[in-house]
Amino acid sequence: MKFFLLWLLLFLALHLAAITTGDSLGDVQFLYLGFVGANLSVDDTATITSNGLLELTNGTLDSKGHAFYPSPLHFLTPNGKVHSFSVTFVFGIRSSYLSMTRQGLAFVVAPTKNFSDALPNQYLGLTNIVKNNNSMNHFFAIELDTVQNVEFKDIDSNHVGIDINGLNSIQSHTVGYYDDLSGSFHNLSLNSGNAMQVWVDYSGEAKQINVTIASLEMEKPAKSLISSTFDLSTVIQETAYIGFSSSTDEIDSRHYILGWSFSMNRPAPKIDIAKLPKLPRNGQKPWSKLSEIILPIATTSFITAVGAGIILLLRRRMLYAELKEDWELEFGPHRFSFKDLYHATEGFKNKNLLGAGGFGKVYKGVLKSSKLEIAVKRVSHESRQGMKEFISEVVSIGHIRHRNLVQLLGYCRRKGELLLVYDYMSNGSLDKYLYSVQGKDTLNWAKRFWIIKGIASGLLYLHEKWEKVVIHRDIKASNVLLDSVMNGRLGDFGLARLYDHGTDLQTTHAVGTMGYMAPELICTGKASPPTDVFAFGIFLLEVTCGKRPVNHSIDDDRAVLVDWVLKHWREGSLTDTVDTRLCGDYNVDEACLVLKLGLLCSHPFTNERPNMQQVMQYLDRELPVPELTHADMSFNVLSLMQDESFDPFTLSSSIGTISSISGGR
Repeated sequence: MKFFLLWLLLFLALHLAAITTGDSLGDVQFLYLGFVGANLSVDDTATITSNGLLELTNGTLDSKGHAFYPSPLHFLTPNGKVHSFSVTFVFGIRSSYLSMTRQGLAFVVAPTKNFSDALPNQYLGLTNIVKNNNSMNHFFAIELDTVQNVEFKDIDSNHVGIDINGLNSIQSHTVGYYDDLSGSFHNLSLNSGNAMQVWVDYSGEAKQINVTIASLEMEKPAKSLISSTFDLSTVIQETAYIGFSSSTDEIDSRHYILGWSFSMNRPAPKIDIAKLPKLPRNGQKPWSKLSEIILPIATTSFITAVGAGIILLLRRRMLYAELKEDWELEFGPHRFSFKDLYHATEGFKNKNLLGAGGFGKVYKGVLKSSKLEIAVKRVSHESRQGMKEFISEVVSIGHIRHRNLVQLLGYCRRKGELLLVYDYMSNGSLDKYLYSVQGKDTLNWAKRFWIIKGIASGLLYLHEKWEKVVIHRDIKASNVLLDSVMNGRLGDFGLARLYDHGTDLQTTHAVGTMGYMAPELICTGKASPPTDVFAFGIFLLEVTCGKRPVNHSIDDDRAVLVDWVLKHWREGSLTDTVDTRLCGDYNVDEACLVLKLGLLCSHPFTNERPNMQQVMQYLDRELPVPELTHADMSFNVLSLMQDESFDPFTLSSSIGTISSISGGR
């Protein structure tokens, strides 16, 4: 009995929180060295593992998880100021991929522990589209984020940030620490899979927030990574909960807390890292017991049938044969094995076929090791010429991270065939909704306008915000895919070209889809940001009108969508072009803005089109759409394209110049 009591006391000392709460409301202090038996409030995917890890997310895609200290704490002093407080915690992020995780986690102080209306993905389970940056949120958070989200103005895809009421950090820094001796900065990677320790200190007297991070085995660096002056009494309420929030998106990330300490009006208790639970194995899951039993049997069978085994081996090698050259070694992490893709798509069976076009077929797949859903595009290629440059572009584009762009994960190459691997978008392509394929509901106007703004944001990022200029070259409704929450994402980078800012793109053969191709692209074969803008203009008309750019079944003024909309604009009946399936239920001002902007973007003359920065300003109502006169729009696209003397780079005097868009709705 005595032995049992001693064991129980030792267990409690190692694993349970040491909590002290005096009569004073500013006396709270606790320490968790692992979480076995800990009384925490957890929800969604959050749980405590058998070895004492606090697991916030378990690898489920598009998920969120929360864990909070069960009782609210009193943060305000009698004079309404926030008590000084100190937090220390040890965390780790793991994934089936050795160096790829998505989204992140946050320490949070909030008036409630109910975040049921918060979204996963880039919102970290803390807020949503409507509530982000709302002053009524009253939360303070320290985010550890592995994705650069443009909408939140993130500095990079490996940062720590101080968040007040939303995910637009008031101050952030690349993850790392300052050396105590040299003062030099050393980078750390949240994607490394290693455990790290974070210190968060707030001085109520100085109104100073200090955030420090270091490798697990290090002592706390003397210099903070982030130091910001902010009065938290304007945010934190009298009573508030403290805890953690985390989320995932399309990568099976797992977010863990190994230890946690907190104190008011004094330093948080030091965490003894020797007593913390261990993180699980990083990378692919180990073999199951069943595999361990089957393997010896399979080996024995192989030995007894050497001849048959050799034949099967040769057939398998031919089935999974790949084309790999020495220069591809530098792209290793972005190359998938054909075997993995073959099994993921069940041998590219027709039941997994998502669609087919002029450049190949697209299949749905599930990677066996990570359970990640992917889309695999098979593209035929016969020539090795330019292949190194093309693969280099594919890998470069794979580094792009934006909420409105489909993530290009990597590639695989075989003789005569190239396979591109993308994130899988569960709601399919936009055109299936626009044209009311059976089982698909017609999109209402609010969703259409939201998708339009999202694609504009993604295209702006490609043209002007990323480190290189990316020309998409095939913008159309069928290349806009919808994720699980109906965000529009621009996909199919199979035709994309990229070049450095300030340089000119080399002329090449014209590629794209008829109806979306700008006149100068057809004439010269030279793609540029304005040719993308032209296609985006046609896309705007297509989404608003619910009609394809070209209708080959008729030969009147309805055959070319832009000419048909232009005719109604001249006649003052622009709203007659809005998709009749909306049954008149739409915002007239927004629809007319989009239609006029579509005409402006799809102008046959390049110098009359806006750039994507201006397009976003028009859509956000930061700038008014420039007025067009009837002289400006006195053209017919079909006639111009049939005119051999037409020069898209020279504005004819018979058409006039844009001066000031009149014309009725």
